Parts: sequence; structure tokens; C-alpha cells
Amino acid sequence: MESWRDLVLAPGGARGEVSPPPVARVLNSLFALLVLIGIVWISLMSLHLDWAGVWSYRVMLFDGWVTTVGITAAALVLSTATGFVLALFQRSFFLPLRYFTRFLIETLRCIPLLALIYLLWYGFEGAFAIGNEWRLVSGILILTLFESAYISEIFRSGIESVGKTQIESARAIGFTRTQTYRYVIIPQAFRQVLPPLVGQLVSLIKDSSLLSVIAITEFTQSAQQASSINYDNLETYFALAVGYLVLTIPISLWSRWLEQRFKYET
Repeated sequence: MESWRDLVLAPGGARGEVSPPPVARVLNSLFALLVLIGIVWISLMSLHLDWAGVWSYRVMLFDGWVTTVGITAAALVLSTATGFVLALFQRSFFLPLRYFTRFLIETLRCIPLLALIYLLWYGFEGAFAIGNEWRLVSGILILTLFESAYISEIFRSGIESVGKTQIESARAIGFTRTQTYRYVIIPQAFRQVLPPLVGQLVSLIKDSSLLSVIAITEFTQSAQQASSINYDNLETYFALAVGYLVLTIPISLWSRWLEQRFKYET
């Protein structure tokens, strides 16, 4: 660094094409964190909150938090696999399958998750007499169905980002369609889709909170139950927000690191 200006001014102007020095990144990150913590701390101190009620229900909240982690992990694996298959279906030679998949994906992306939960659970639960013991499994499958539509588009864009010349070269040396996908398209597409795929995991974690509307005792539902008993609404939901931040912030930072790690120069 040549002067103090290097600590507060971005090199190259506002375009952000040049990364600031490491010292500047660390100091400004700490400054932003301290300012945010200070604002939250002053706000909480002025409210004179009582945390005893929240602490007494810490086991309930922790169990709900663990359930959220389990739901998210299961839905992530299932939605990633389903999204990849749907992305391949969108490129199928069989046109009815291709266009049905596209229609399904666009329909799922245009319906809010809350409406989809109500539609599938209360609609199919009544029609097929699905018992309450399947409530958790049904919630995971609904979340999987919704997220797979977005993940499918991530995979599709990654696959289509591979240059046509590389595909033609693979065909020229005798690769079959399967071999072309396995050795040429998928390895390159994976590098492209990994950052947005990790970012979608953050959305999946937050979307799982909507499963509370069908009485799945995940983190949000546990917080609602604790709040209805102790009447400490602000304290309980502040703990809820912190619990989600513990899950989402590390993943969000990991996503940013992946974007830098796998960024292509154009």
C-alpha cells in the first residue's frame, strides 16, 4: 500500500475490476462487522429484552434447528439429483419429454413455495389420505420438487455454456453422446454451476422455514411454539434469525469464494 487512500478507495474505481489489497479487505470487513454489531447491540440494549424465556426453551429451539439441518440436507441431495435429471430431459431428443419438462419447470418456478405447500399437502393429503406420520417426508419432497426446478435451470445453463466447438471435436474423435457428456460437457459444466448451486443451498435453507405452515416442527415452528408460551416474541425471533445466520453465512461466504475460484476470464 502506498498511502491511507489504499485502505478506503477501491483500485480501478467503482468498476471493481481490481481487487483491493488484503489488508484493506480485512480492515474494511472488520469495520463493517463492528458497525453492524454496534447497531444491533444498541438497539437491543434500548429495548431492555429478557432472555430468560428463550433460554428456558433452548432444547426445543435446538431440536428444531437440528431438524432444519436434516430437512435441508435431504432436500439438497434429492433436489440436486432431480434437477440434474430434469436438465438432461430438457435436452432430450424425445420432444414430448423435452417440452413437458420445460412446462413443468416454468410452472414450478412461477408458483410461490407457500402456495405449492398448501396445494400439495392439503390437496393430496385429503385426496390420497396421507397420514400425519408422513408429514415430514411430504415436506421434504415438496421442498425438493420446488428447488429442483431452479437447480435444473442452473445445470441447464452450465451445460449450454460449453462451446459447440468442443462438442463437435468430441464427435469428430468418435465419442458417443454419453461419452461426450461424461468426458467433455459435465466436467466443464460442473465448474460453472458449482458457485450458483452452493448459493441455491442458502435459499433452500431459508425456504425450509415455510414448512412450518404444515406443522413440521423445524426451527421456525419451534420458535413459534416457544413464542406462544413465553410471549417473548422479539427475543425468540431474534434467536431464530441468529440460528439461520449460523447456517447461511458460512455457506454464503463459501459461495463467494467458489465464484472467485472458478471465475473465467473473458
